[in-house]
Amino acid sequence: MENGLVESTLAEVCSLVTDGTHDTPKRVAFGFPLIKAKEITGGRIDFESCDQISEEEHLEVIARSKPEFGDTLFAHIGASLGEAAFVDTTREFSIKNVALFKPNPAVIDARYLYYLVISPTFQALAKGTKTGSAQPFLGLSQLRGHCIQYHRDLATQRRIGAILSAYDELMENSQRRIRILEAIARALYREWFVHFRFPGHKKLPRVASPLGEIPKGWEGAFGDIAAMDRDGINPSDLPGEEFEHFSIPAFDDGRTASVELGETILSNKYCIDGSSVLLSKLNPRIPRIWLPAPSGARRAITSTEFLVLKPKAGFTREFIYAKCCSDEFAGQFISLAIGTSTSHQRVKPKNLLAMPSTVPDRKTVWQFTKFVAPMLAMSEQLRARIQNLRRTRDLLLPRLLSGQVELNTA
Repeated sequence: MENGLVESTLAEVCSLVTDGTHDTPKRVAFGFPLIKAKEITGGRIDFESCDQISEEEHLEVIARSKPEFGDTLFAHIGASLGEAAFVDTTREFSIKNVALFKPNPAVIDARYLYYLVISPTFQALAKGTKTGSAQPFLGLSQLRGHCIQYHRDLATQRRIGAILSAYDELMENSQRRIRILEAIARALYREWFVHFRFPGHKKLPRVASPLGEIPKGWEGAFGDIAAMDRDGINPSDLPGEEFEHFSIPAFDDGRTASVELGETILSNKYCIDGSSVLLSKLNPRIPRIWLPAPSGARRAITSTEFLVLKPKAGFTREFIYAKCCSDEFAGQFISLAIGTSTSHQRVKPKNLLAMPSTVPDRKTVWQFTKFVAPMLAMSEQLRARIQNLRRTRDLLLPRLLSGQVELNTA
């Protein structure tokens, strides 16, 4: 074919195309990670919020499909169909309802295969041949028979993989810095507002409260520090002509938005501004929190899944964000959940506002904000950098894979 490309099926370039268990292993407190489709987002595998299974069940699963460094994971069932991740760890884990592609090193480079899988051509082909409506599905026979075009020359494959992975490494470095910055902010919140070792704490006596011993004058409710600006809105609530409805998309780690929100809506009435904190009221087992960019940076609205929180006088969005990200808040938030099905549980706004909470004095809140605001601002800058890198990589990827861009591999 032109541009040095050849055509084969996926099965012909892989030593194995299989998938993980379709059973539901019993969860344990400590064991081996069980990765499902929802733990594969943005090319990354989320080991932090996944279920754990016993060694016995883990061994049963990996007897069929053992992920190893250099493999590609592909979500082939459900709403996440098409999500993929490169296995860049030697950590042992199992997979459920996720396909596994093991590249044949004599035919195809491991990273090159991953970029083929996330390319627009492969994604369109995969989603165009899925079956099922309520639960989209791609069978193993369909995956194995997928025809792909690829460079025959392994040196060219490795060069393309190296160019594209350089972007991914820069994105991962930025993600790592974000995690460090936000970990510092959470640690400072815990030190000041959980252990109560804030500046001047020795001068303030402790008193009994429903939350245990807390500094005198700090007893209150969540509604004392934050107001409910409004729920998110339904698209039908917006007047006028046709428009695009923006909402918080997939999350990288359960707390931060992974892709940019929309930039244009019809009416400022529905805009989220930079003083807001967004909190998901659905599936509170893993609270999802997002801090919008400073006012004017971009315009967006949110779906009804999210509560829009506004700081009351004397409090700040950074303080509310840090509070919502704390383990203590998560435990209380979970206790407010109503609904019988885990996937359909939700928290009522009035119950959140009435939830017992420490209410620090304004001086301490502003001292905390002075330290934390620059960290969160840097996180926002890093997220913008990640978005730019991903956009550039995604523009370059199909051109490299199709041979439109010629490479000198000498």
